[in-house]
Amino acid sequence: MSSEQASADAAEALRRKAAETARVARIFGEVLPDTSGDERGEDVRGTEGDEWLRSQIPPHHG
Repeated sequence: MSSEQASADAAEALRRKAAETARVARIFGEVLPDTSGDERGEDVRGTEGDEWLRSQIPPHHG
């Protein structure tokens, strides 16, 4: 095997390792979004789940 081939194989192995690391980071949330919810205009208040939960509270607890 020539030194050029060995170098190309090493570069390919590094590329694959970097791609696998990036894939795992995306799956487990280690990659942060470029913008926050505030910048995207997302409203975290009053979601359907919260409204349903509030409607289930008995009168004597509310």
